[in-house]
Order: sequence, then structure tokens, then C-alpha cells
Amino acid sequence: MKLVVACSLIDIDGRILLAKRPDNAQMGGLWEFPGGKIEPDETPETALVRELNEELGIDTHESCLAPLSFSSHQYPEFQILLLLYICRKWKGSPRALSASELKWVFANDLRRYEMPKANIEFISHLQDLL
Repeated sequence: MKLVVACSLIDIDGRILLAKRPDNAQMGGLWEFPGGKIEPDETPETALVRELNEELGIDTHESCLAPLSFSSHQYPEFQILLLLYICRKWKGSPRALSASELKWVFANDLRRYEMPKANIEFISHLQDLL
């Protein structure tokens, strides 16, 4: 079981940041909410703060993260438990440090982007929120 955190960064216009997985990565070319694996010594919030800095070059604090939902999905290679947080406050401009591309998207447009199944389950929650 992989325990993973993800974040819906929401900008002042109500758009959500999506990151495109590099083509040579597992599930390459799919769009996802930024985040990553929780290390053994980390809380989900600590891991997400670290991952957002590593993947996007932005700084945020645990107090700026709000849990929204979770999903569990069995892929052919592994089982994932994905925890989704939202964040509206951070420092810096997100850059694609590990993704091939970033895109700001309105919640109603999320289904236009091909995503891993564990991420798709969050779309309805985000549309209800925004």
C-alpha cells in the first residue's frame, strides 16, 4: 500500500493547479494534483509541504492545508491511499520542477484532463467546493 498526499492549490480566481506527469514516468502523460509519497518519519501535512517545495518550488505551512477527501484505488502494480488537501495560501510562483507541464484549470473543466483513477475521484468534491 502506497500512502500518498496531494494538493489542490486554488488561486485567487478559483482555478486549480494540475501537473502533467513526465512521459517517461509511471502513468506518464496523465494530469494530477501535485504531491507525493509520505516518508516513514512524516505526517501527511509535513510530507505535502516538502513535496510542494520539491515539485513546484513554493513554500507553504501546515496551517495553510485543509484536508478535503481521500481515495483508495487498486492499480495493477500497487494499492494507493491518496489524501487530498486544499491550499489557498503559499509563497512563490509554482514552477514545473518535476512535472512536464503545469496548468491552472477551473473545477468545471477538470474532466477534460486525463488523470490517474485515484485523482478522478476528487473532481466532484472540488466542483462542489468551487
